[in-house]
Amino acid sequence: MTSALPSEAAQARVDSWVWAVRLFKTRSAAATACRAGHVRVNGVAVKPAHTVKHGDEIRVRIGGLERIVIVERLITKRVGAAVAVQCMIDKSPPPPDPQLVAALPRRDRGSGRPTKRERRETDRLLGRTPEN
Repeated sequence: MTSALPSEAAQARVDSWVWAVRLFKTRSAAATACRAGHVRVNGVAVKPAHTVKHGDEIRVRIGGLERIVIVERLITKRVGAAVAVQCMIDKSPPPPDPQLVAALPRRDRGSGRPTKRERRETDRLLGRTPEN
């Protein structure tokens, strides 16, 4: 049984839809992500005013992770989390293991390029072999 949501629409802007299904905290953050090229509809980077339709695949890059969702319902107003889950089909890959992420070497921001010695140590740690 499919009940019509009070905010269900015939068409929706991509920035308002990704905000309404709670992929972004604010609509302005969603619009900024669209302008920066972090939102793709069916493989094409789109502007905030691009309209989405039922069945579109939306890929959103948030915090270094990619969310892949399929549009199930078009909404323009923000709804509760339980309703938002019904408006999309989440095809996102599982997040990486926290232990693996913590083990990756990181440089301090602004410390410049790695030295040759540091690069070799990083390559050795990651199991890379030198190219001959």
